[in-house]
Amino acid sequence: MSNFDPNAILRGVQLTFVGAHRALQNPHLFTSDHYKQAAIAVAVGIAIRVLIVVPTTVLTLLLEAIALVTREQGAKWVHEIVEGLDFVEDSVLQLPFFLMSLMRYVTPTLDQLFMDSLQWVDETYFAKHQGEDPEKLRAMYWQNMRMYPTHGATRTQKEHRKANSPMDGVIAFMIRYARRTGTSLAIYALSHLPYIGRFVLPAASFYTFNKAVGPKPAVVIFGSAFLLPRRYLVVFLQTYFSSRSLMRELLEPYFARIRFNKDQKRRWFRDREGVLFGFAVGFFMLIKIPLLGVLFYGIAEAATAYLITKITEPPPPPPQPEDYADKHVRWKNKHEFLALPFANLDALNTRASSRAQDPLVAQVPDKKEL
Repeated sequence: MSNFDPNAILRGVQLTFVGAHRALQNPHLFTSDHYKQAAIAVAVGIAIRVLIVVPTTVLTLLLEAIALVTREQGAKWVHEIVEGLDFVEDSVLQLPFFLMSLMRYVTPTLDQLFMDSLQWVDETYFAKHQGEDPEKLRAMYWQNMRMYPTHGATRTQKEHRKANSPMDGVIAFMIRYARRTGTSLAIYALSHLPYIGRFVLPAASFYTFNKAVGPKPAVVIFGSAFLLPRRYLVVFLQTYFSSRSLMRELLEPYFARIRFNKDQKRRWFRDREGVLFGFAVGFFMLIKIPLLGVLFYGIAEAATAYLITKITEPPPPPPQPEDYADKHVRWKNKHEFLALPFANLDALNTRASSRAQDPLVAQVPDKKEL
């Protein structure tokens, strides 16, 4: 459990609250543009709620009408069907979360929010260390990252337009969602089969967590699964999967600029998965709040900028060196960060090793450039 131990998860949860607090301290977050986006977010939250509630309400009325016409005592079975549909759409299909995640591919607002928050994190850091030797401070994240194209370097204008096409992002997201949802529906359906159904969810739990935390904790989860009602076990598994999916979506502005191939990205997540899960699960719970979930999604994106400064090193100026991804897949100061006192998450950033030893790290800009 070296990457998924309880301390790493608790650190991630702590970064949820600290990152949200830092993001909300940003005065640029309360400009007229962001107020406008917040109003749009609330409107979208209402629209999402309506899209989900209206079909269920219509179906409920239809079933009640059928029960009334057939003169059956249908109140109980109507209630059970509607309750089951609500559970499937909210906990199995995760429709509200799907619609909110889809928004980032329609509008660049979340990407800009991430970059604005990253700039604020850098400004706050250098303001705290004003008057200290610049050579002993860490380099900036925002200063170099803003110079990267959002979809990496391309050879031709045609490739550049294709790489930046919103439709490509939508299609890729839809494929990921369809694959995950299809698996979830299949497992949920199989869990209702006679005889073998009671073993399906425990087996899925063991398979999932054996890869993440190791065999011994997975066996404990497997045994506990037999004691939990099916509904609670589904919620538990979907919370785990959705939190991981949320974290990948929140990190999209970072990976759109700093390029990793598929295997490098897998190892990048693997080395940080405990902290990332703890960070995402807190925001996932907030995002599920009706109407306000879209606002919390925006706060989560802003807080991710603070998270990046804790689990990565400042990027070099573009173009990205060919060996940069391989050198920075591993979280180099992970053990030092996890050993920090909970009251001092910024301790590792107060002093850095001399940047003259690392030619990839940019020099600290003059304060006027901020």
